[in-house]
This record gives sequence, structure tokens and C-alpha cells, in this order.
Amino acid sequence: MAHDNDTLAMLQDSLARYLEDRHGFEARLAALRSADSAPPPFWTGLARELDLLRAALPESQGGLGLGLAAHLATMETLGASLAAQPYLATMVLGAGLLQRHPGAAADALLEQVVEGRAVLAFAHGEPEGRHSRSWVQTRLTREAQGWRLDGRKAVVHAGPWASHFIVSARSEGAADAAQGLSLLLVPRDTPGLSLRGYPLRDGDRAAELVFDKVQLPATALLGEPGAALPQIEQALDEATLAVCAESLGVLRRLLRDTLDYVRQRKQFGVALSSFQVVQHRLADMHMALEQAIALTAHVGEQLAAGDVPPAERARAVSSAKVAAGKACKAVGQGAVQLHGGMGMTEELAVGHYMRRATLIEGLFGPVSWHLRRVAALAEAAA
Repeated sequence: MAHDNDTLAMLQDSLARYLEDRHGFEARLAALRSADSAPPPFWTGLARELDLLRAALPESQGGLGLGLAAHLATMETLGASLAAQPYLATMVLGAGLLQRHPGAAADALLEQVVEGRAVLAFAHGEPEGRHSRSWVQTRLTREAQGWRLDGRKAVVHAGPWASHFIVSARSEGAADAAQGLSLLLVPRDTPGLSLRGYPLRDGDRAAELVFDKVQLPATALLGEPGAALPQIEQALDEATLAVCAESLGVLRRLLRDTLDYVRQRKQFGVALSSFQVVQHRLADMHMALEQAIALTAHVGEQLAAGDVPPAERARAVSSAKVAAGKACKAVGQGAVQLHGGMGMTEELAVGHYMRRATLIEGLFGPVSWHLRRVAALAEAAA
């Protein structure tokens, strides 16, 4: 364990220094202006110069075997630099699903991913899904030569950058049935797949996908047909915890910048930090962040240990997301209000970090959704 902790610390340090050199605030703004169809240039450097994308993968698939702990360490560091990149979509979700379906095709694609030659995106959410893990109307039909795919996917993160999509589709049952879900690997250039990309408020990219009589070979299916929901839930829980870790990096930077500002800014001839009301607000921000840090670390250790029952995993992850979501609101709003009007300008980093914190707050379900999930799990266990 100590060896792994040392490796993770080295990973974070190398990544932080690399981002500081290659993806500072001004460089980020410039890169995002031309990132409509490919991720910012530093992304390939993570693979080819740092070899960082191998860290989480099992050793049997050419990785370092650090698993979820590597994802959390990486996402926290990326959050601190506000790095717009497809790590969550490609490594946590995409590679996480592929590595659970080993085979020649999956292993070959994973090798392309860790070398920076392929980008993955998980196409699961649909317009009427409302964060439900099982709501899927995209239809999968068995045909003589393989499969036919028809339907729509909404807000596919990193979609405009993706070379391959992992798509959820339903072969049987009602739109919200637990059974009948499958996962398929769909290359970007597949005939019948159309994509509309757009920028998100924080500068990241997402896409709407339409599948119109898309013909796929039998080998496109990942795993057993109709039995993919447990894998989808596990992947989304791991991704949810990963954005909790990202939020820690974002919020630490927001709190640091806010502390610097109120110590330097003067009102009535004294620093803003001397006012008791400001001190109380900063204390509230600090406490919300510390709660999120503690819960994210605890749940990360719990899941990294393995063999966590699905219901227990879901309850733990949702609890961490509630703490992270509350911290995003407390620290983000506090930072902007203490900066005043300057907090919402494009020139200061604080406004950009605030927008990312707001997006994280709702990603994979807002606080209210996760509270309902925890309550439902508790009721089912009673």
C-alpha cells in the first residue's frame, strides 16, 4: 500500500508540473477555442510523454494496476488545473468498461487509447432519462449478420473528440427495465451515426448522437446481450466518485484564490479578511470542502479494497456526491460573492473554476437525486 501511495504521489506531482508548463490558464483558453473536433494538444502528451494513461489499467492489459486510486489522484490534479480533457470519458468510463470485456478487439483498442491514438466516449444518457441508470430507449435489433442500432443519445461528454463510442441499447423490455440492456462498441465513422457537437458552459465539449439503422457486426457487442445494467451502474458509480475527486482540486484552487484576494483587497482602509462576516463565510467554505475531502477519500479506499456489494457501493458513492455537491455550491458561490463583480469576469480564473464546480454539482445527478437514491437504498435494506 505504501508503495502504491508513493507511486500515486509521483504521478500527481509529474502531472501537476506538466500541466503548469503546458496547460496554464491562458494556454487553456487558447486551446479550447480550437478544440471543436479534437482534445487540447496536451492530451496526447499525457500518453506519450508521461505514459499516465496506463496507470489505472490492470497489469494483464499493459497497465500499472493502480485501479480506481489512480483515477481519483489524476482527476483531482486535473481539477486543480481546470484541464479540459477526455480523461473521465475515455479512461474512467470507456476504458473501465472495455477492461471488463477482455479480448483481442478490446485489448487492441485499449492499447490505442493509452498511446493517445484513440478517444472513447460513453453514450448512455437520453433526453428523458433524468439521470436514471436503466432508462434507455435506443433499440438494439438482432439481424442475420449482427446488430442494428436505432435511437438518440444526449449530452455525450467528449463526444466531439471521440474516435469510438461505447453505446447502451435495449433489446427487450420497457424503457426503464433492469433487464434487456447491452453495450456496443461503435466507431465514430460508422455509417448511419450522426453527431452534433457543442461547447459546454465551462469550455468542455459534448455531443448529441443519432443512430439511424446503424449496422454493426456481431463482434460489436461487449459481454452478454441484455445483461449490461450492473456494468453500467458500476462504471457510472466510479465516474461519479472520480468527479468528486475532481471537485476537490477545483475547490481547493477556488478557496486558495479567494483567501489571497480577501487578504489583499481593502475596504475602509483594512483588508477584507479582517471582517468577521467574511471570516465566517470562509470558515463555512472550508468546512464544506473538508467534509467532501474526507468522504471522497473514505469511499475511494472502500471501493479500492474490492468486493463491495452493489447496494453498499451505490450508497457510499451517492453520499460522497452529496458532500461534493454541497461543497461545490458553498465554495463556488462563496468565492464569487467574496470577489464581487470581478468573480464573474472572463479575465479571472475564479469565474472559470466556478462554472466547472457548477457543472460538477449536477454531473451524474444533483444532490437531490443522490439523496433520493440513498433513501431508496436504505428503505430497500430495511
